Amino acid sequence: MTQSSNDGNSNQRLHVLLIEDAPSDAEIEIAELRHGGFDVTADVVDTGDQVRTHLGKNSYDVILADYSLPNFRVMDTLDILREKNLSVPMILVTGALNSETAVECVKQGAVDYVLKDNVGRLVHCVRRALEDTRLRQERTRAQEQLALKVEELARSNCDLEQFAYVASHDLQEPLRMVAAYTQLLAERYRGKLDSTADRYIAYAVEGATRMQALLEDLLAFSRIGRNGVTPAPTDVNTAIEEVLRNLAFTLKEHSVTITCNPLPTILADRFQLVQLFQNLIGNAIKFRGKAAPSITISADKLGEEWVFSVFDNGIGIAAEHKEFIFKIFQRLHTRAEHPGNGVGLAICRKIVEHNGGRIWVESELGRGSNFRFTFPAANADRTGKKEDYDLSPQDLVSR
Repeated sequence: MTQSSNDGNSNQRLHVLLIEDAPSDAEIEIAELRHGGFDVTADVVDTGDQVRTHLGKNSYDVILADYSLPNFRVMDTLDILREKNLSVPMILVTGALNSETAVECVKQGAVDYVLKDNVGRLVHCVRRALEDTRLRQERTRAQEQLALKVEELARSNCDLEQFAYVASHDLQEPLRMVAAYTQLLAERYRGKLDSTADRYIAYAVEGATRMQALLEDLLAFSRIGRNGVTPAPTDVNTAIEEVLRNLAFTLKEHSVTITCNPLPTILADRFQLVQLFQNLIGNAIKFRGKAAPSITISADKLGEEWVFSVFDNGIGIAAEHKEFIFKIFQRLHTRAEHPGNGVGLAICRKIVEHNGGRIWVESELGRGSNFRFTFPAANADRTGKKEDYDLSPQDLVSR
């Protein structure tokens, strides 16, 4: 049975599936909704087959259901809604319902209940159910849109990384040839041409050499996360020792002192971990102050993550540049002041974020820098030695 209203266009349209076996009660509920400002169209049913049929062919804003029917267990309506993947709110409208049963019905999926001797609550309950449904649908749409955007962004980033990898890899060979022949020109014809020609050849050699270094840095940046290596328990102390061996000559040349507190074992790619610390230590040496470089490495466990610190006594960084320095190809100084392509810290950021962490710097101009980053804590965590140990430049060379 279908009943509808012609109250005008000012009222909110409402399509109701009314599960009720008493026609007089159905009339009262419909009248109450109309009185509350709804333009009601109602389909009245009282059996499971009718419920299933109507839900299969019609779209409803709300279901009003009498809890006690002789020919149908009303709570089975929720199973039918789930089968058909429908999110129509159901409100129980019944003559008697104890509190325990009401709570159980709400747990199963009913949004509310109204006693027939207090049907004045019906309009309020319906409006609240409609608003909750609207908000839930908007949230679902927003989540779906966000998921699509994330997927698009991931695909775009993958395409960009693939382009960077291919470009930097494929351009190396022709550039190597250009660099080789310009260097050959410089060696063979230096002094045989005029000074202008010598200067031009020097510019060509310098440009080719810088481009080679740039492509190598870009290739290193694009390779992060592409090697397919599964993170494994890695002792950070061992990674630091490898970094010190790699930088032994530079550390001795600049009289660098490194203090390394006991460090944990974390889940990471050992090669990336070495690259991360090597870039940060190399950065501290490059941007040193007048005093001999002093670097302190430490880690603290905060909740479910390790917070690492690489603190130096270098020239420091202005507050407005603390985010800028982690962007690829961004430099704060000229190449004459400090060599490099502005890729090192971008690589650090990509390594840390690839492993589920974050990186930032705490610094003031002239007062050194403290680069801090996090790694998720792992079951393999251990703090290692209890005492700190100092490594002098001589110790570093011998390690």
